[in-house]
Amino acid sequence: MNPENRKRIGVALGGGVARGLAHIGVLTVLEQAHIPIDIVTGASAGSVIGSAYCAGIGLEKLHQFASSMRWSKIGRLVWPRQGFFNFDKLENWWKDEIGDLQFNELKIPFAAMATDIHSGKPVMVCHGSVARAIRASSSVPGVVTPVEIDGVLLADGNFSASVPVQAARDLGAEYVIGVDIFIPRLRTLLGPIGYLLSALETLIERAGCGVDLADCLISPELSGATYLRFSQAPKLIALGQKAAQTKLPEIKLALGISN
Repeated sequence: MNPENRKRIGVALGGGVARGLAHIGVLTVLEQAHIPIDIVTGASAGSVIGSAYCAGIGLEKLHQFASSMRWSKIGRLVWPRQGFFNFDKLENWWKDEIGDLQFNELKIPFAAMATDIHSGKPVMVCHGSVARAIRASSSVPGVVTPVEIDGVLLADGNFSASVPVQAARDLGAEYVIGVDIFIPRLRTLLGPIGYLLSALETLIERAGCGVDLADCLISPELSGATYLRFSQAPKLIALGQKAAQTKLPEIKLALGISN
């Protein structure tokens, strides 16, 4: 691959709560294969992992970052006016682990996707406080209190741009690798509720059509995997690695990488 005329490569990381740890496995494989990453976008959990990577903390610390994640560090119960939980602890935890960074201080250009509560439109946040942006991007409406940025009330980016491929293109990416971790599963043993859950997973997964727009889509085998147990970090990271390894030949061929 000639550095002079190569395509600008973007990585769009989807949301999926604890499943977001699979992104670490994907990023590890891409970096070890010397795939240059010029731009990263993330929704919800993808914004947490993506922003940490773009801060330049390195793969070793990124794995340590995953092992330290706990619900007790992320959210707290609040009086249910706009949500049952508040993610101010997530914002503070990110600052403690990575630093109180602004977007222009990141090593790699990054954008967090959120959803305008009033209009339902996707909002790309790429200025100001990184920690506040990922808090907004991760705040599930009705469950977690939304966050106001620039006068707009923002919630989880999964509901408008689950795998934010278009945002990566808007930032200048010419070849976008999407990572989908919101893999639906039909739970027939739950009867009608199982069908409803599967439909909701499908709706969220396809929000923003990123799964169709990616030049290469990496989908780890996460159907039925946990959304809530951060303690399964090693397993989730390994699944991300396996899926990325499978797609490496396709990526290298598209980018003209021979080794």
